[in-house]
Amino acid sequence: MHLSAPAIVCAARPHGEAGVIARVLTAEHGLLAGYVAGGRGRQLRPVLIPGNEIDIELRARAGAQMPGLRVELVASRGPWLGEPLPAAAIGWVTAITAVSLPERHPYPALHAALSALLDAVCQAPAARGWVPGLVAYEALLLRELGYGEPPWREALAADDSWAGLIDLFDRMGRALARYPLADRRGDVMGARALLRERLGRIGAG
Repeated sequence: MHLSAPAIVCAARPHGEAGVIARVLTAEHGLLAGYVAGGRGRQLRPVLIPGNEIDIELRARAGAQMPGLRVELVASRGPWLGEPLPAAAIGWVTAITAVSLPERHPYPALHAALSALLDAVCQAPAARGWVPGLVAYEALLLRELGYGEPPWREALAADDSWAGLIDLFDRMGRALARYPLADRRGDVMGARALLRERLGRIGAG
């Protein structure tokens, strides 16, 4: 197996002394996992930040070893990780993507939606500009995984106030915990709880 593609970093965990196992989302090949040699080093560590857009080259390795992954930065979300609310949003949407999608199943709509959502989180002047997109992404993820799509559009049309958005966010969280995260909610829902706490501190602005 050898492929090259644009991708979004969804997770990166240390492996061995200097390496990293990265999980990245591509449009054509879905979620891929690969070993990045030197991924914890000074040059590659900033590239493997969840939310970053990268170009990848994935190559099969001998035996049953995990494929090797070469990465090149295209766009960094690093500057926004110093801001508590964007950092929590980026952490949540990449985490749920990494743990809920099966590997090597293409989800082009999710890839496009995640890229647009990350742009919105980083560029919108206030959370109200991206929270509806985040809810839409969560609903799309549920639909793509076969759980059906919650009636979020109807709920948003009925009440698009900040309180209404937060209520919709809470309801979507319960659906996510019940379905794709039923067996591993403790690992991931903590990231959503952190985002919810930070959203609760702000008003409609």
